[in-house]
Amino acid sequence: MNETRRQFIVSSLKTFDLTVLILTFVVSMILSASQSGSMSLVEIFSVKVKLWNFVIFAALLAIWHLIFAMFGLYESKRLATRWAESVDAVKAATAACIFLIAASRFFHLRIITLTFLAIFWTCSSALLVIGRLAGRYLLARFRKNGRNLHFILILGTNARAIEFARKIEAKPELGYRIVGFVDEQWAGTDVFLKTGYRLCCDFESLPSFLRANVIDEIGLFLPLRSFYEYAARVAALFEQHGIIMRFDADLFNLKIARQRTDVFDGDAQITAHCGGLDGWSLRFKRPIDLLGSIVLLILLAPVLLATAILIRFTSTGPIFFGQKRVGLSKRQFVMYKFRTMVPNAEELQGDLLHLNEMTGPAFKIKKDPRVTQIGRFLRKTSIDELPQLFNVLKGDMSLVGPRAMSVRDYEFFNQDWQRRRFSVRPGITCLWQVNGRNSIPFDEWMELDMEYIDKWSIWLDLKILARTIPAVLRGSGAT
Repeated sequence: MNETRRQFIVSSLKTFDLTVLILTFVVSMILSASQSGSMSLVEIFSVKVKLWNFVIFAALLAIWHLIFAMFGLYESKRLATRWAESVDAVKAATAACIFLIAASRFFHLRIITLTFLAIFWTCSSALLVIGRLAGRYLLARFRKNGRNLHFILILGTNARAIEFARKIEAKPELGYRIVGFVDEQWAGTDVFLKTGYRLCCDFESLPSFLRANVIDEIGLFLPLRSFYEYAARVAALFEQHGIIMRFDADLFNLKIARQRTDVFDGDAQITAHCGGLDGWSLRFKRPIDLLGSIVLLILLAPVLLATAILIRFTSTGPIFFGQKRVGLSKRQFVMYKFRTMVPNAEELQGDLLHLNEMTGPAFKIKKDPRVTQIGRFLRKTSIDELPQLFNVLKGDMSLVGPRAMSVRDYEFFNQDWQRRRFSVRPGITCLWQVNGRNSIPFDEWMELDMEYIDKWSIWLDLKILARTIPAVLRGSGAT
């Protein structure tokens, strides 16, 4: 399952929850009024809805949504049990009911009686639990069919590591796939090899293995008493890559990663997340991306059409340029731009390396001879970047995030701390774009990406989007 479908499921779940609250509110109102005999069914439906009542109810729905998000109803429940997820749903319904009581006292809502509250709580709790259990069933079917997978690498080949792998394999509905194991040769290696599991590499070649493979999580099961110093170095390496770590205890004093406790098959484990983008506000990022990309594509449709016509009639070759870029967790995707260069531009790049004006692995030339006449204007105005809105719509990119790097540039990265930028979805604009773009040295560019990850908030995204418009109009740093 790709990111777009995952976001669709989350959005559908939110819609389901709000629908449940609306229906249970209406049903509770009808049943409580009918039972008390204060109003007949005909009288209930003939009541005029005042604008103020509509505003209050809309505010209730918004706050209920925030309450559900705070209780983690829209977070991944991949490792949670059915019981734990059901309890969270009941807790959220209870909190919504408590807030309804407070609202009824503040706004003097006479319809909120004890009977109403009893019906509302019972119906909403039951429907929310049923919805969660149905969702778990559907996701389990998807994962068993090879979708929505998480790839995990296990460090250590001892009995604990093997036991963990077998637990993972025994529950295919969780959607985990074991990439393999990492360890040195030791007395128990022969026993491990008989299990049939794959030994991917040793400790020395682990950094290069991480750079070349898609790894979502790491299971660390080294004997810490004898491998503590090495395990600490390895944990720092994973932190640099922005990869989720799973281990039995908090032993490493990590500087960036935030730790939380998960329960898997009855065993408490600690995961360290260092991607930076987390918390309840993250649930608003994808909806903002979807809404923003759709609105911008509609508003900018005349510009897109005019640009396509200009490219077609001023140079030979395709209108759009698609290039493989490195995205979230180093997954590759095709990023779209308007073509601003001659058709064989990538083949000519090797002959122009001596003209590169950027530090580090990035490649930029202010007066690139491969750029077409119309291409210079498109680059100066950043119009060539507009087709990336389709990438945002697909879920490959976000409106705001570190710039997507080409495969060629990524292969020249020489410091692992820089790779943490791939722990978040790349974006069309970010701090680098609004602070000078190509005029900024590569190391400073990477530091700005780390700053964005560590300080991320919805408010920061909105500020960057607001600053992007004047930066584009100035053409600052564009080539």
